[in-house]
Amino acid sequence: MSTIDVLVIGRSCLDHIAVVAAYPHENTKVALTQRLVEGGGQGGTAAACIACLGGRVCYVGRIGDDDAGRICLDRLSAFNVDTRHVQVFPGGRTPEAYIIVTAPTGDRTILYEPSTLPRLAAEDLPAARIASARVLLLDPETTYLAGLLPKQGGPRVVYDAERWRDGMPAMMQVADYFIPNRDFLDDERAGGTGPTLAAKMNRLQARIRGRLVVTDGRQGAYYIDDGQLIQVPAPRVAVRDTTGAGDNFHAAFALAIGWEERLPEAVRLGVAVASLSCREYGGRKGIPSLENARALATTLAPRHLPTDDSLRAS
Repeated sequence: MSTIDVLVIGRSCLDHIAVVAAYPHENTKVALTQRLVEGGGQGGTAAACIACLGGRVCYVGRIGDDDAGRICLDRLSAFNVDTRHVQVFPGGRTPEAYIIVTAPTGDRTILYEPSTLPRLAAEDLPAARIASARVLLLDPETTYLAGLLPKQGGPRVVYDAERWRDGMPAMMQVADYFIPNRDFLDDERAGGTGPTLAAKMNRLQARIRGRLVVTDGRQGAYYIDDGQLIQVPAPRVAVRDTTGAGDNFHAAFALAIGWEERLPEAVRLGVAVASLSCREYGGRKGIPSLENARALATTLAPRHLPTDDSLRAS
């Protein structure tokens, strides 16, 4: 079986995106300035991003045999994602999300349906395809799979830690790259005590087997290298919509690791792709070409931060 760069396991859903001039108050009526429908979900969007960047990617997940599921599958295929291992569940309901984007800031509020589709089991995982992948990208809905992954000799594991879930301690020992957002560090279950970002990251790093990278929206991303806290600041871009930015960071990061790039280069590429993807509405339309992403990534100068500062976002 031919080698692939990244195999993605995770959620697909259908995104309904509504753009408004100002976020509505309760019991009011607000006009839409634009609306669109696009495939979504952390895993589905990450797979689409990897394909856009020129990576060889296979997506594993479940959808229902409903209209929403058909749209999700069609959109993945349109991005040239290998969908042969997508399971269409008879009678299943594909989750949908309703996203309100505030036009002046690009900030978004997401109302999402939790999936009612059955979880993937060991027999649902394509063992041969996993073995042929350089990197396995797991989205937050797959935390429970930690005990089902190859113990040795398998692909490197990049894990998107959105929030604390059942099975998190096991995933901490499986992931080669554990990537939460900054809010995750404040969860007491993640060891979120300490006055500074550096203290919280060091505490979490001590609990995980692999490398820790923390995403922080418009502040970019942070990682620890030889005891030094390093920030890759996000560049200034004309932000329309931050939907999917985190998914696109994880996608670009995982692809860079699959291409044997070092951690600093992988983080810079992730920040560049995530930032550029915010230029359009929806999580996928703004995904840049690899050429444009690399050109921007080379301009992102890492900052070595003092570990005794509060490092609060400005």
